[in-house]
Amino acid sequence: MTLDLPALAKIIDEAALEGRPIPMLTADHPDLDIENAYTVQRLSMARRFERGEQLVGMKMGLTSKAKMEQMGVHEPIYGHLTNAMKLLDGDRFQLQGCCHPRVEPEIAFTLGKDLSGDVDREQALAAIQTIHPAMEIIDSRYTNFKFTLIDVVADNTSACAYVLGAGSSPEGIDLDTLELALDVGKREQLRGTSEAIYGHPLDSLRQLCVMLDRRGEGLVSGQTVLAGAATAAIYLEAGDDVRLEIPGLGRVGFNVEG
Repeated sequence: MTLDLPALAKIIDEAALEGRPIPMLTADHPDLDIENAYTVQRLSMARRFERGEQLVGMKMGLTSKAKMEQMGVHEPIYGHLTNAMKLLDGDRFQLQGCCHPRVEPEIAFTLGKDLSGDVDREQALAAIQTIHPAMEIIDSRYTNFKFTLIDVVADNTSACAYVLGAGSSPEGIDLDTLELALDVGKREQLRGTSEAIYGHPLDSLRQLCVMLDRRGEGLVSGQTVLAGAATAAIYLEAGDDVRLEIPGLGRVGFNVEG
């Protein structure tokens, strides 16, 4: 069967737009590969841009090296962030229109300079204007939250929304030793470290640049990058008061409404 990538992008886009779970793409298209999946991702994002959304950054996924080994892959995956996904500290997040919403604690970078290609940590750090406590809300569009790596890449790595806390200058922030404390009401509390993010958050940013460069792309000044999750994701429920604290960096939170 010939792959109709624009048609698959339409399926993904409409599922996200309507909050409607769909079967895995690979169930009907087992020949779909990672390059096809990134093409589907870009085509589905193009549909969003045609509706007026704007690209504001990128996100990294699968940045846990243990998880990568478990899944038999050698590098993380990435997705796109738009202005429609952004929440501010203290905002309300609506569950309506979601399929399987979960929250992850993250560290985010806002760039003050363009960044691309094979850069070292010093170059990556020099391009960062501010560092933020952040949370990503992921929402896989696949039925029963079941998918392959190929499926999740096509689905823009489950990107749904993200929350940014106040930004801090990189000076004086030790990204090697940050501790992240995520509290979801009184239901769940998870603790993680910056080391869980691809060994070091700057290495996650560097790897993103390498992966984008293969496709002739790069990061530009003003964009935000979510470096990856420091813990497992927690399922969201109506009424949840979600808080993240990163000592030495700051706090951020949001409330969940049904």
